[in-house]
This record gives sequence, structure tokens and C-alpha cells, in this order.
Amino acid sequence: MNSVEIRKRFLSWFAERGHAVLPSSSLVPANDPTLFFTNAGMVQFKDIFTGAQRSEHRRATTSQKCMRVSGKHNDLENVGRTRRHHTLFEMLGNFSFGDYFKEEAIPFAWDLLTRGYGIEKERLWVTIFESDDEAAEIWMKKVGVPAERVQRLGAKDNFWSMGDTGPCGPCTEIHYDFGPEISDDTRGPAGGDDRYVEIWNLVFMQYDQAADGTRTNLPRPSIDTGMGLERLATVLQRKLTNYDTDLFQPLIQQAAELSGVPYGRDAEHDVAMRVIADHARAAAFLVADGVMPSNEERGYVLRRVMRRAIRYGVKLGMSKPFLYKSADRVVSMMGADYPELIERRSFIQEVIRGEEERFSETLDKGLALLDRELEQRPAVLHGDVVFKLHDTFGFPTDLTELIAAERGIEVDMAGYKTSMEAQKAKARASWKGSGEQAVPELHRELANIFDATEFLGYTAEHASATVQAILRDGERVASLEAGERGQIIVSETPFYAESGGQVGDHGEILFDGGRFEVTDTQKGHGDLVVHIGQLIEGTLRESQKVRLVVDSERRDRTRLNHTATHLLHAALRQVLGDHVMQKGSSVDPNRLRFDFSHHKPMTAHELQEVEEIVYRNILANEAVSADVMPIEEARALGAMALFGEKYGDNVRVIRVGDYSKELCGGTHTKRSGDIGLFRVLSESGVAAGVRRVEAVTGIEALRFTRERDAGAAAAADRLRVPVQQLDDAVERLQSDRRRLEKELEAARRELARATAGDVLARAKEINGVKVLALEIPGDATTLRDEADRLRDQLGSGLVVLGSRSTGAVLVIAAATKDLAGKRVHAGNIVRELARMVGGGGGGRPDMAQAGGPNIDALPDALERVYALVQG
Repeated sequence: MNSVEIRKRFLSWFAERGHAVLPSSSLVPANDPTLFFTNAGMVQFKDIFTGAQRSEHRRATTSQKCMRVSGKHNDLENVGRTRRHHTLFEMLGNFSFGDYFKEEAIPFAWDLLTRGYGIEKERLWVTIFESDDEAAEIWMKKVGVPAERVQRLGAKDNFWSMGDTGPCGPCTEIHYDFGPEISDDTRGPAGGDDRYVEIWNLVFMQYDQAADGTRTNLPRPSIDTGMGLERLATVLQRKLTNYDTDLFQPLIQQAAELSGVPYGRDAEHDVAMRVIADHARAAAFLVADGVMPSNEERGYVLRRVMRRAIRYGVKLGMSKPFLYKSADRVVSMMGADYPELIERRSFIQEVIRGEEERFSETLDKGLALLDRELEQRPAVLHGDVVFKLHDTFGFPTDLTELIAAERGIEVDMAGYKTSMEAQKAKARASWKGSGEQAVPELHRELANIFDATEFLGYTAEHASATVQAILRDGERVASLEAGERGQIIVSETPFYAESGGQVGDHGEILFDGGRFEVTDTQKGHGDLVVHIGQLIEGTLRESQKVRLVVDSERRDRTRLNHTATHLLHAALRQVLGDHVMQKGSSVDPNRLRFDFSHHKPMTAHELQEVEEIVYRNILANEAVSADVMPIEEARALGAMALFGEKYGDNVRVIRVGDYSKELCGGTHTKRSGDIGLFRVLSESGVAAGVRRVEAVTGIEALRFTRERDAGAAAAADRLRVPVQQLDDAVERLQSDRRRLEKELEAARRELARATAGDVLARAKEINGVKVLALEIPGDATTLRDEADRLRDQLGSGLVVLGSRSTGAVLVIAAATKDLAGKRVHAGNIVRELARMVGGGGGGRPDMAQAGGPNIDALPDALERVYALVQG
């Protein structure tokens, strides 16, 4: 049975038993600051299990793409070396949200494995939590598993919790016995031998754990199960390792073809091909989900994974980019089940190939750094150097050790590990996660008391309601007095709470004898809407009848920007390509900001084209419609969704004519023509692979246009040309400036030569070495050229030149080959001089450069050269 059939049978088996088949969520968790990546099937249901969100289904089943390459699940160094460690994997799961429990979950799993997949019952072992007599009875009496194949284990192996507090419970695991081919151990899973492999874990969420460790029964126990597709495929395809299944073999064989190295003949070569196969899968899925290689957070993990694969490719003799080809094979293999791979196919290839090309340059720089360090013949290569090679240049430590060993130099691996741990600690401290901020505990309590606030703002900007709760200084209070700040929760509201990038509404809450000014509106827990502001007059009490009035002028300007954002998104995809995905947005009354995935700056022509497309759609005055429909219908319609967002069965689709279709809960104009005017303010980069466009609409766009026109008119007036000829006039100015700068630099060079020309006689002989140190005018190029010329004229010696012409200190040191690294070291000398001028620098034994801000220290620094050579 191939992997496609295995996945399909799992989902259809549970669909036939009343489970809703739901799509995999993104590898980037939605609104979960605690996770780098989705690492289990239950992640997308976390809020349901904790009670923060109501489920639209009582039963569900998924095949969830997962990543385990950071935190406690960091399997990276084991990938390729063991039978079953991976970065990316698929978790098959079935879930019950307060519906069925152990008595159904256990038979479901057993029947699917033995009847649905045909696995021999004698090969299956079961572990349960040591005190879970209920599960033991179901396994032995209802299912019929012999008592000797049901083993009780402790909390470390068979008790699951989401954290220190919250839902938790015992679990039962089903293990497959791979038989005596692996070992002759007959103790079962409890013995810990690799012969017995866990294939399915069934978690019984039946307790709520408090901070003090006490547990109470949950009112609605739930089920969360997970089974790795890769392990199941190994069992069903009669293999001994996951890498021998059809999920990996096509990729491994491709690596063998690309490298010309056969698979299965050399253990280290096999590891390399397994790593490439695994990491190509991870890279393809991560890029498809909007993660871009970078030096921070998720992007850093992707970069590490890709560079590890590339390094192993180099070990196989592949010097040209290859990983993008492996990733494209992943798209071909898995695109039918994960359509986002097909949709972003060309983008995936482009991003991965670009990273490969950049890393090739980085590897060369790493080798150069290692060569420089080893040229100094240290007894031990310091751990911080090994760490820099690994962290900055992606150098594998074993390669560093190998090169050092060839020169008889030991490597300080203890120091390397210390630096690595320090970096991990720093990363943990800086990681703040993504998504919504932590919800105050009081909001959670209120969500258990009140129903979700009904939002009336799509059709109304004022409404009557009842005050349900008043919060002040983090506590619930019975009333609020004039002058006090607080938060108000009501039964229904026309106020839009900040979400989807749109800011919250402002306005007033009115009541007999009083007024509360709303300065922000936010979402609380459980879809409660929290009105934040200050009581201007009167006394406001719980249960009081109030009138809510939205600031309509502010709302109208926000509407313009939100609808314009949708048009901008569609235009960017039209001009740049379908790889463009929204990475964030901010829509307020004054401007809009749109962040999107794109790997290079936009050209002026592209920006102009985008602006014109948006404006043409504004002039068309298309109708803007909002329709609620099943999510499948919205997808069939081609509506764009925020990748990684959670959506229910029914979604709201905003359409601007036939041009733009997006899932959105925000407020919008009635027609595109209401926007009036649209102008792009700027385009910039905000992170690796993420660009940002800022724009204005309506009256703000008119103001921007007037200001720019006024600026152009003023510049034209100063240059004494018509506005229409301003570009030509500026170009002439720039051309004149470039010409004058060249003439000035030529004059500086002549002055430098004149200054340095007669100074060879001033060279001092120190310990048999001719040393010349002096100040001349010029930039870095001038100093380097003169240092080379004077060094050649010295024949044998050291030349150090300094300059203050650029407003800062610049120092160049050049030593002849016969002395470099033996009697003098240019890099060491400039490092000492850099310290004196308050800067930094370094370089090779024969040529080095330094700089610093302290221009007054240059004469002393140059005089110091002679003492340094003296020793």
C-alpha cells in the first residue's frame, strides 16, 4: 500500500464513523506564541481543548504536516542517522471534543490497524498509564489483546499534559514489533529496545490540572490521537526504516542520480542522501507556508535545515545548486494532497536556489576564515572560532575538525559547546512568539460567564445594549466614576474590535447622565468585545442600559483603507506573481500598511504598475459585496485566505467586482469608487523575504499629492527650470557631482603620491625589518594602492599608512611576503591600532585594514607601529 493510499484510508475510515475531515493547518501556528512550528495534530484544536473556542464539530480527523526541529523536539542532528528521525512528518489523527472517549477510541484504532490496514495482531503491543485500569480492561476484555502484551508504564511515558496547568490525562500507545531482524529482545516496549516502535498514541484528556498540581475531572473528556504516516508506511510496506518507503526513496534516488554516488554501498554516503531527502521535504513545506530563510526565529531554522542539506550534498561531490531540484520533486510527490505546494511551486524553487547560491559564497568565506586561523599555527583552535564557522558560515564541526586535524591542530569542542549553549539561551530569551498577546485571566473567567458579544457593526454604527461587566485596573468592579479609566463589556455592539489588521473603533457609550469615551476596542477571550476608554461624566454601573455610538468619520476612513488593501493585495499578485502572500497588515484611518512575501525590492516600474491597477479598479467603481458561505465554496470561488489563519466551516468573503476575493471579517466600502484616490508612499524590506508597501487613500492621498507637487515646484524653482524638466536638471546635477568627485579623488591621489614619494628614506629598521608608518590624504582605495606601491619599493619590510581625510581614521598595513606571518603580522598590528582609535579591524598577515572614530589618536597610533615591531 503506497503512502497516498495509507493517508486516504485513514481519513475515509474516520469519515465513515462521523468525523469531519479537516485540512492540515499551516506549519506556522496561528495565534500561538508558545510554538515555533506546528508539532502535533492537536495544535489547531488547542483552543477547543482548553475551552477557549467552541468547536463546530464533535469529531474530526486530519493529516497534519508537522515540524520538530527546535525546542525539546530538536531531532536535527539525528536526522539521517537513525531509522525514523525526521524534521518534517505527517501526523494522522482523530479527535473527539467531548463526544466519545476510551471505550470507542481504543476499538477505533485497533480495528483500523488490524482490519483496515491488515496488520497482524500478534505484531502489536500496547502500553498504558500505570493506574489506568479502565484502559486496561478495554484492551484486554473488549478488544482482546493478551494480558502479556499490555504493559503499564509511568507518567514519563504514558501521561500527557499541555503544560503545568490545563487539560491532561493518561495515554495509551500502540507499538509494532519489527521482530528478530532488529534484535532478539522479547521484553516488549517496556524494555526500551528499538525492535518495538510506537506507531499510534491515544491521549485521554480527562483531567484539569491546577497550578498546585491537583487534578479534577473535566466535564467533557476528549480524545487526541496521533500516528506518524512515515512509521505506518514503514510497517505496511514491510521496510525496516522510514527512508526505505515511497515517501523518501524517490528523493534518495534523485540525490544518487544528481551526485553520481550509488545508494546503499557506503554508510556515510547513505546518511548524506537521507539528510537531503528529509530536508528537501522540510524546506519545500516551510517556504510554501511563507517561511523565508533568515538569521532570526523560524527563518533561521529553515536556513539551518537547508544549509545542512547543502553541506551533505557537498560531501557527495555536488558543487552546484541541487536542493531546489529535490524540493521540486517533493512538490510532484505531495502536491495533490497539499495544494499549496503546487500553487507556490516556482516560488519554492526560486527561494531555495537563491539560498543555495548565497550559501556557496558563504562556504568560501568560511574556508578563508578557517585558513587564516590555521595559518597562525595555534596549538588549539578556539571554540569561539569553531562556533563562528558553524553559526555564521554553516560549517559542520566535523569538517572543521577534519581540516584542523590535517594540519595537526586540536579543536576546542568544549568551548564550541559553551558558545552554542549561550546562543541558544539568547534565542530563547529573545523569542516572543507571534500572534495574539496573552489574554488576561479575568477575560477568561468572563468568557465562561457571558456569551460572545454580538457584533452589529456591519449594518449599524449605533445600538442599544446592556452593560455586562466593568473592569478597572485588572479587576471586575460594580461601577465606574467620572475620570476613571476602564474596560466595558456589553451584550451587543456596533464597535469593531481590532483584528485582521484593522484597528479597533473609537466612539462613545452614552447613558442617562453620563458618557464613556471609547479610545480603543479589542477582542477579549471567547469573542467578548472589550471597549477601552475613560468615563467623562456620570456613574456607570453593571446591568445599566447604554447607547453605543461609533465615530463614523473615523470608521469611514478606515473602510477606504481596508478595501484599498484588498485591491493592493490582488494587484501585487498580478504584477509580482502568485507567490505573494499577506504576511501582515495594518489598516487605520490615516494610512494602510501591507506586508507580503517577496524575495527582492520592487522596481519603480512595478510600483507604478501596481498603483495604476489599483486606481483603475477604483475608477471602475465596482460593487463591494460581503457574503457568508461554506469555506469549501469560498475556496472554489478563488477567495484568498490568510495563510495560517484559523477559519470555521462558514467564512465571510469580500468581493470587489470580479477582481478581488478575500476571506475577511473587516469593514469595507460599498463601492470601490468610494476610495477616491490611492497613492503608494513607500516600499521597503522588513525581514528576509518580506516586503512592505505603505499607502494612503482619499483625502490623505490628496494631501500627499499636493505636498509632493509643492516640493517638486520648489525644487524646480531653485534650479530655475520648469517642473516638467526637473528630472533632467537633477540628472545634470548628479553628473556634474560625479565628475567633480572623480577630479577631487584624482587630485587627492596626486597629493598622496607627492607626500609619500620622498619618504622611503624615513623608513626605520627595527630588529632587521624596514618599517614605514606615516599619514597621507586619501580614501581606502588610495591608501591600499600607495601601501602596495611603497611595499614593493621597500623590497622587504612593513608599510602602515593612515588617513583622516574622510572624517574618520583609516589604517592600511602591508607586509612583504618574506616577513608576513613570520616576523610581522599585518592583521595583528592593525587590531592594536584599531583599539587606539576606538574602532575595529583585522586581516591577513600580509594585508590588513582598520578604522575608528578617534581622529586625534592617529599620530600616536602610527608611532606605536615601531614599538609593536620591536616587540
